[in-house]
Amino acid sequence: MAMKPPVALRRPHHFTLHDITVHDPYHWLKDPGYPDVTDPDVLDYLSAENAYFEDYLGPHASLVDELFQEIKGRQPEEDESVPYRKGGYWYRWVYLAGAQYRTWLRSTTTDPEGWTVMLDETTLAEQHDYFNLGGLAVSPDGKYLAWSADCNGSERYTLKVRDLVTGEDLAETIEQTINSPVWSQDSQHLFYPVVNEQWRPYRVCRHRIGSTPKDDVIVYEETDESFFVGVDETQSEAFILISTGDHVTSEVRYLSAHTPTDEPQLIAARRTGHEYYVDHREGRFFIRSNRRHKNFDIVSVADESPAEANWQTAIAGDRERYLVGHLCFKDYLIVGLKIDGLDQILIRDLTSGKADAEHHIEFPETAYDIHFGANAEYATDTLRLAYSSMVTPTTVYDYQITDKALEERKVQKIPSGYDAANYTAVRLQARARDGVTIPVSLVYRKGREQRGLLYLYAYGAYGHAVAPSFSPNRLSLLDRGFAFAIAHVRGGDDLGYHWYEDGKLDKRTNTFNDFVDVARFLIDEAWTNAGRIAIGGGSAGGELIGAVVNQAPELWGTVVAHVPFVDVLNTMVDASLPLTPMEWPEWGNPIEDKDAFEFIQSYSPYDQLEPGAYPPMLVTAGLNDPRVTYWEPAKYVAKLRTLKTDDNPLLLKTNMGAGHAGQSGRFDALKEVAEEYAFCLLNLKDDG
Repeated sequence: MAMKPPVALRRPHHFTLHDITVHDPYHWLKDPGYPDVTDPDVLDYLSAENAYFEDYLGPHASLVDELFQEIKGRQPEEDESVPYRKGGYWYRWVYLAGAQYRTWLRSTTTDPEGWTVMLDETTLAEQHDYFNLGGLAVSPDGKYLAWSADCNGSERYTLKVRDLVTGEDLAETIEQTINSPVWSQDSQHLFYPVVNEQWRPYRVCRHRIGSTPKDDVIVYEETDESFFVGVDETQSEAFILISTGDHVTSEVRYLSAHTPTDEPQLIAARRTGHEYYVDHREGRFFIRSNRRHKNFDIVSVADESPAEANWQTAIAGDRERYLVGHLCFKDYLIVGLKIDGLDQILIRDLTSGKADAEHHIEFPETAYDIHFGANAEYATDTLRLAYSSMVTPTTVYDYQITDKALEERKVQKIPSGYDAANYTAVRLQARARDGVTIPVSLVYRKGREQRGLLYLYAYGAYGHAVAPSFSPNRLSLLDRGFAFAIAHVRGGDDLGYHWYEDGKLDKRTNTFNDFVDVARFLIDEAWTNAGRIAIGGGSAGGELIGAVVNQAPELWGTVVAHVPFVDVLNTMVDASLPLTPMEWPEWGNPIEDKDAFEFIQSYSPYDQLEPGAYPPMLVTAGLNDPRVTYWEPAKYVAKLRTLKTDDNPLLLKTNMGAGHAGQSGRFDALKEVAEEYAFCLLNLKDDG
């Protein structure tokens, strides 16, 4: 490399807690004015790292461009969603030729000539380096569109209301919102969450159309700093729901969507560890709750007296059947669940009067990803689903409930060509060091050499399961001889809620051990060799990547950590940060608990860096990221540079105008994928 790597200054800083002193000479990389980052020393260092990144990839620009063109070639220049109906209108989005952002349309008919533009993201994004559409909600009378946008990646959205008759936005503008707003049934009131200075959604406010936002009414305010607030509506549109909770506890209030000035009423008071989620149909709330079993039940209760004492079990979960979501139609209860870690959809007919009037939808493969699509109507017997597998492109189905038939509505286009017959997906079982069996989903191109290159991915936190779904980007690796594997490690809920519990708090290291043990299993089974494995993960998955690099650096040929949560201890003792109080049920509270402090310190990737040889590493950050603040990856790289004894590349790329998700345009985002893949190809061993 022509440039020498940047060297960050070391400035004395320490704190003492539980009689333990922690020294952190890179603490200064946290700008004290955050979320405004103006410190010239911080900006100079990040800019120097970006220049070093560009200098490294510069000689390989042709490889990056080759990969980018391949990946982009699998994205249709023009694309559109399957229309869905709500009220008296049809809705859909389109990508016009070459556009990076969507155009949102509606019509009173499905006639191709009848569509009119509601919102053009491309035009809105023209004056910004970053643009992300947040909420998008049409009023029940069809006259207004509430929409919001984030223009710097900070996830602080500005909410506006558009008159769909004139096409003009109203004068009122609401700042500091997040997620989608909800309309009352009179189309005159809008409910929305507000974030505070620490980016915590802590209020729900009510805005009356035509009024000044400063006069908006606070409908609910959460005083517990560990709880985040949200607003939603039931599928029946009869009720507005105000929820608050952390990762393990929730509480829901409701008010009639027809009388929006009513005070919200509590369904069940919070108690630690009780999670519940509410929908509604025909005079009854249907609630998914873990009060009886950790894998959740569905209960029902009259909406006039929804106290917990009146709940009646409708569908029971058990160790084999994990209920992960539900949706109410007028005549049906639809439940998403997992059995042996595999997705299922259960439909119960609520009009027959028979408890066993239910069936599962049958799908064509044994391992796949299935989730609810755009189901905007309440009185319907059609369920929209999105389906894919590791070899099957995303397919939109309408499931006709009465006929028990799947109707294919759209198959993901791969313009440059794709033949699923050229690829094979398998599900493997790896044994972890404590004897637990860890599922592994793996896909490869037929004819791949034994002990070839392999990309291993995992997340493993917050009960988030990584689905064995399709990725057109991944084909650029598969066609170059890679196998791509997902390690379904503990910390996700892939096999049930217990799988999540077994990878959090004082069991957090199970997640890291599972990942390393899966890699060793794949080596033992001749899928690859040590040094031929690329590993990747982001956010909490980036914490996993940092931990396994510390544990077994000799296994990895190259490492990619996207916005990695690597400075765990420092973040968890800083209650002023946006997510910290909410995160304590996930990681532990090291401020109050010495054992939690010592345990987090024992695995925190930043704290556990030691002198030695490390594999080639690419680390990314977002300057405006409110989830994993930019200084975590910056401090990690700065410290690692002083400890690594090898000549392998260590790169830090910070998106200076974006946040947690990187670049916002659909093609700009692909450039970052191409850079990652190029880094892997340049640094992996080319033989066994």
